Amino acid sequence: MATTYLKKAAKTPESETGTAQAVVAEMLAEIRAQGEAAVRAYAERLDKWTGEIVVPRAEIERRAREVPASVRRDIEFATEQVRRFALAQAQSIREFAVELHPGVTAGQRLLPVNVAGCYVPTGRYAHIASAYMSVATAKAAGVPTVVACSTPYKGQGIHPYVLYAMKVAGADVVMTLGGVQAVAAMAYGLFTGKPADIIVGPGNKFVAEAKRMLFGQVGIDVFAGPSEVAVIADDAADPAIVASDLVGQAEHGHESPAWLFTTSRALADQVMTLVPRLIEALPPTARDAAGAAWRDYGEVILCDTRAEVVGVSDRYASEHLEVHARDLDWWLAHLTCYGSLFLGEETTVAFGDKTSGPNHILPTKGAARYSGGLSVHKFMKTLTWQRMTRAAARELGQVTARISRLEGMEAHARTADDRLRKYFPDEAFDRGEPVRA
Repeated sequence: MATTYLKKAAKTPESETGTAQAVVAEMLAEIRAQGEAAVRAYAERLDKWTGEIVVPRAEIERRAREVPASVRRDIEFATEQVRRFALAQAQSIREFAVELHPGVTAGQRLLPVNVAGCYVPTGRYAHIASAYMSVATAKAAGVPTVVACSTPYKGQGIHPYVLYAMKVAGADVVMTLGGVQAVAAMAYGLFTGKPADIIVGPGNKFVAEAKRMLFGQVGIDVFAGPSEVAVIADDAADPAIVASDLVGQAEHGHESPAWLFTTSRALADQVMTLVPRLIEALPPTARDAAGAAWRDYGEVILCDTRAEVVGVSDRYASEHLEVHARDLDWWLAHLTCYGSLFLGEETTVAFGDKTSGPNHILPTKGAARYSGGLSVHKFMKTLTWQRMTRAAARELGQVTARISRLEGMEAHARTADDRLRKYFPDEAFDRGEPVRA
């Protein structure tokens, strides 16, 4: 049993993070100190934007009317798919109350955060889908205020199709801001007076680093890096489809890994021949991104058995994982680490990225080992509560006092003592040895 690298990456997703950390730290410090003035300065310097930051509702409606009807229909269809899946997720968890012990009742409530910030990138591509993936999911969770930000596009404000997607998905406030300054503005509540409780959405390495640095002050969806794809394939797979799907995700950017895990040497050789040809046939922007991504980050790993493939795949914990192999139910049962799983040739990452319903904002850089992607649950807080009778306090109070004293926490113990004395003044209890030191 063995695994063999037929193609090994020259770089890792961590290769380019150092510079971003220094740049983002400086920007956040300046915005924290100078507030909206610093944000406006960065918007002008980095994005050449000097217009209004908060997009007026009338402007959103005016620009929506300019979107072609066919585009509106597609965006509305895809948004509804995402909304329906998010609502189904919301129904998968529930509030409850349970009597844990006679007289002791505990439960949980499910409440949305009050303010969500949704970042929608517009750089090499206009990420229309990221608008409804984040905003529609937040609104399905019941978030009262959703603030959406996106970069100015060609000096004309937010890309018109991105803006329409924000509107259809239900954004309450839209701001023409990109990059670190957008993340900071949402976190600090600049221009809205409503600091975000959570910030979600994909972005470049500077956006990802800003979210990482602000985590704790605000919640975030995932520690995101460049988009990733892995394809598992056996000798039944179509090498042309496998190659196409690898190139389809390498298009995301220069640092986007594309990995093939296979038990078939013949298929691996065919895919490695096809991928460069498919990249060369792309238009210039995509060709540049995919070419660099495949050259520097692409890998092809040959395994003897499908069990070995599972081990490799779970170690990589890819953001997107496609399976082009026999016995799909076996793979579904055995794979454990991925952001989103695509079973069978008939589906592909692009379907998930744009229209099928499950969210495309997913963990990268191995985070799928411990985290899932964006879901309605990310916008909801699972809050616990409890109440009890005095009779229940009689029993729990004694145990609490004794355990607290065993831990050396006398003040904790005395909160239990006080209740026992108040509710049962005529009784003597074993409350443990008082802490002396």
